[in-house]
Parts: sequence; C-alpha cells; structure tokens
Amino acid sequence: MQAIRRRDTGPELAIRRLLHAAGYRYRCDYRVDVAGARIRPDIVFTRARVAIFVDGCFWHSCPEHGRTPRVNTDYWEPKLERNRTRDEANTRALEEAGWCVLRIWEHTIAHEALCLVRRAIPTPRPAIHASRDAVSEAAGKLC
Repeated sequence: MQAIRRRDTGPELAIRRLLHAAGYRYRCDYRVDVAGARIRPDIVFTRARVAIFVDGCFWHSCPEHGRTPRVNTDYWEPKLERNRTRDEANTRALEEAGWCVLRIWEHTIAHEALCLVRRAIPTPRPAIHASRDAVSEAAGKLC
C-alpha cells in the first residue's frame, strides 16, 4: 500500500491541467483547518472557499464501480467503511464552515469536472498566457 498515491493521481492531474488551462488558480493538497479537523482536499480554491476531492472508485466505494474484495474481507470491509465515514465527516465539517465541497469520482470525464467547477466558481482570475482564451472557449462549449 506504500505505492498508493495521496496526490498527483492520473484523474486529479487531468482535472488540474484543464483547470489551469482555463485560467483557474488553485492549491493542491492544501490543509484546511475547520472545527478542530484538519482536512486535505485534492484541489482548493481558497478565496472562493471551494474544496474538490477526486475520489478513487475502489478506495471511496463508488456506487457505480466500487466493490469489496473477496479476499481478506475482515480487513477490507471495515477499511472501506472508515473511508466512507471519514469522507462524510469531512464534507459535513467543510460545509458547516461555509465551504462548497465537490466530490468527483475518478471515472468522471475531466471536461465534466471542469463544468462542475465552472458552476461553483463562474469566472477564473485572468491568466497571463493567451492560450487560455482558446481553451476556455472549447471548455465553454462542453458545459
């Protein structure tokens, strides 16, 4: 289990690339202290108070793709249940502190995730590079 990454997973990187290209600036794996809890969302927009979690289907028990392993169920069932319970508690704590929480499954297409972020944060800060306009237009057509 040492090889399991906490950050910079494939789905997370794909979403971050699109967000950055669209002009959004964010923090990665940023610790948010709320109500005595220390929570580390995958992507954080501090000014807009938006926290994004990119959840893996296996580790967070996706209703569509999540499954409990048949081997060593005495270990895996409680482990996956603790993950679900922690996810619910973190979401509740952030929302009670006034944060908008987006939970995106790893199987979600990156452009759909960008559309979710656009609904939560309508306009990104202006970017310096000119390629942002082309990417924003293309992403805007998908939303």
